[in-house]
Amino acid sequence: MEIKKIPNHIGIILDGNRRFAKRLMIKPWIGHKWGAKKVDKLIEWSVKYKIKELTLYVLSVQNFFSRPKNELNYLFNLFKKELGNLMNDKKIDKYKIKINFIGRLNLFDKELQELMKKIMKKTKNNNNFTINFAMAYGGREEIVDAVKKIAQQVKKGKLDINNINEESFKDFLYLKSAPELIIRTGGEKRTSNFLNYQANYSEWIFLDIMWPEFEKKDFVKCLNEFSKRKRRFGK
Repeated sequence: MEIKKIPNHIGIILDGNRRFAKRLMIKPWIGHKWGAKKVDKLIEWSVKYKIKELTLYVLSVQNFFSRPKNELNYLFNLFKKELGNLMNDKKIDKYKIKINFIGRLNLFDKELQELMKKIMKKTKNNNNFTINFAMAYGGREEIVDAVKKIAQQVKKGKLDINNINEESFKDFLYLKSAPELIIRTGGEKRTSNFLNYQANYSEWIFLDIMWPEFEKKDFVKCLNEFSKRKRRFGK
């Protein structure tokens, strides 16, 4: 069945990897490996339905400091492996995918930072489909960092304070574009510091299934639900 209204930009909170692994009675951080594989499928589904942009909440700033060290080490090694695969993934050129990383990336080690820079440089001219990986990310932190950048520009005389408005403020954020739809898996019904500025009029869908369980039928169901909604923008 044809979906009448497809969002250009979708944000997804990839929640439930650890709980999915616990359900299988294995080490909770192993669930992140299955979660990473699901992202690969998500790219294919998104291309099929002509989604133009994805923003994926991979790791929050809070997770960065609160998760056990062995889990974080596992995650960082998984990131390096998956990003290394991305460098040589034929889908990147086939679908002309541009890849961005947003968040306080300076918190990661030099090797991971260099991998991110290489991928962004390699894909910067691709213009068919964009994926933003939110890593060491926080919505409040993004706004604070934007305010600091603005303050520096004003202090240096490069920005007139009277020229600051909602549109110009976007230029100082990690991410300028706003998702029309945000999906959260894992059963929790909260926004968890994700795209606080950009998501002011996003449509939200909360799913009880864990991220590794998310399948194409669930993706299509979310697209259909979005298509039925009337976006009023405060009217």
